[in-house]
Amino acid sequence: MLVYLADYLSQYYSGFNVFQYLTLRAIFGVLTALLISFLVGPAMIRKLSHRQIGQQVRDDGPQSHLSKAGTPTMGGALILVAVAVATLLWADLSNRYVWVVLVVTLAFGAIGWVDDYKKLVLGNSKGLSAGAKYGWQSLVALATGLFLYGTAQSPAETQLIVPFFKHVAIDMGWWYVVLVYFVVVGSSNAVNLTDGLDGLAILPTVMVAGALGIFAYTTGHVKFAGYLGIPYIRDVGEIVVFCGALVGAGLGFLWFNAYPAQVFMGDVGALALGAALGIIAVLVRQELVFFIMSGVFVMETVSVILQVASFKLTGRRIFRMAPLHHHFELKGWPEPRVIVRFWIITVILVLVGLATLKIR
Repeated sequence: MLVYLADYLSQYYSGFNVFQYLTLRAIFGVLTALLISFLVGPAMIRKLSHRQIGQQVRDDGPQSHLSKAGTPTMGGALILVAVAVATLLWADLSNRYVWVVLVVTLAFGAIGWVDDYKKLVLGNSKGLSAGAKYGWQSLVALATGLFLYGTAQSPAETQLIVPFFKHVAIDMGWWYVVLVYFVVVGSSNAVNLTDGLDGLAILPTVMVAGALGIFAYTTGHVKFAGYLGIPYIRDVGEIVVFCGALVGAGLGFLWFNAYPAQVFMGDVGALALGAALGIIAVLVRQELVFFIMSGVFVMETVSVILQVASFKLTGRRIFRMAPLHHHFELKGWPEPRVIVRFWIITVILVLVGLATLKIR
């Protein structure tokens, strides 16, 4: 929105041309989302507390979690507001990729909001049924995949890029739509499963979003893309503004979500953030690198799959409790130790993912 204003004002003062630079607008996106989080956060937490929209804690979980009961949740709405406002202010709204990431993020946020609302406000312990939740997620993901496939302007937009190899790109055809589905829905639910400890999910989300922002910028810059040996996709660089907003909103939320948390994000935040990361990875054609960088989310999801499969097949559990972070808690690790160590793992994996830009 402000891009158009700056463009208009530049005819009177050339200094306004500086707002055409993606990097500057991405920085302002970070700062705007961060400021919104700081300004709106306290009021939102008070509102949630006043309405007694608090966290429900499982009796069979770690005993240390019982003290978390009643902590305000659905705070992920704060992240969505900050991201949406910062993106609308600083991104080029004529860019179709900006609208794709915004619509997917807000749509998954709406699904999570309905689930949270049913559980926490209406008192329905199950919230949305599993079928309804996955059904709506699938509808949004498949519609997005079909739209991107139908509007693709170059072969690179629907190819699977293999990291560490310069000239290995697999033509997906209609399988591209299936890939979009699994990446977006899988990522959304993976982040949701990880969101079980104070700050555990949000900082890895911030780090992965920042790294994907670098991929978006280089992929949308013809010279950088050529130098690095990655596919050039016109206009996709504008997503870096959204990534910046996501980083700023995530850091702002972490201010309140850090141990001991004043607020939890709930499904409204977790489902939306996971979907946002997934669709960005799809648009910059780095699904495999995203899989590496999101290793913490992946191992949390795999731990649940293995736990369920093992119990159904053998009657035994592999882990003391799934997702994986609960296993380490029950082994005696203090909650902050689990959180920080998972953060450290994410830093390492994000650096490995960024290394693929040069190791080709």
